[in-house]
Amino acid sequence: MDTIFLRELQVAAIIGIYDWERVTPQAVSIDLEMATNNRAAAAADRIEDALNYKSVAKRIIAFVGGSNFQLVETLAERIAAILLEEFEIPWVRVTVSKPGAIRGARDVGVCIERGTRL
Repeated sequence: MDTIFLRELQVAAIIGIYDWERVTPQAVSIDLEMATNNRAAAAADRIEDALNYKSVAKRIIAFVGGSNFQLVETLAERIAAILLEEFEIPWVRVTVSKPGAIRGARDVGVCIERGTRL
C-alpha cells in the first residue's frame, strides 16, 4: 500500500471551549496521510487514476472552514470520516493541531488513525 500525504494545511475555524473561541476563528493545522494504491496512476500517468490530493485539500478546507466544534478530537474524527467515505480510501491518519493554543508550546492537537491499512 502507498501513502499520499498533505502537511500543514492551514485553515481558519471556529474551534474551542472558551467563549472567545466560539466567536473568533483560529488557525488549525492539518496533516493527512492516506493509504492508496498508486500503481495504476503511475502506469497510466493520469490524474483520473490517482487519489487527487488537490480535491482532498479543497474538500477539507471547505469542511473545516465551515465547521463549529469545541474539540479538535471531534474535528479530526469528522475529517477522517469524510476521507474514508467520500474518497474511498482504506486508511487515514489525521493530525489536527492548534498552533499557539498553549503558552510555551508551539502547538497542541490530536492524531488519529481510522480504517484498515493494507
